[in-house]
Amino acid sequence: MKNPLKNSLEKRPLLRFLSNRYVLVLLFFAVWMLFLDNYSWLNHRLLDKDIDELEDNKHYYEDEIKKDVRNIKILKDSNQIEKFAREKYYMKRDSEDIYIIEFEGDTVKKDF
Repeated sequence: MKNPLKNSLEKRPLLRFLSNRYVLVLLFFAVWMLFLDNYSWLNHRLLDKDIDELEDNKHYYEDEIKKDVRNIKILKDSNQIEKFAREKYYMKRDSEDIYIIEFEGDTVKKDF
């Protein structure tokens, strides 16, 4: 009498291949490394996304620093400081009057 397990293994070559102990160990190792380990592929994907986001932030802040350095160089001139103060903070000389003209589309509506 034949063993039913051997009979089913002979009929299905894929099952015979998967029942090999080396294949089982290899599959276990692959699943462990891809999903269960501390250094798994899933964790690396998340960490790579975080690294990309941090590098984007780094480039943004480097560009902002360059703009600020450029503005500081410009503002070393006293005429430029006066121009900046007049435009940004609406400062004026004692003998001047300032009129601020706002158009409808320029103001931000506040919802209270």
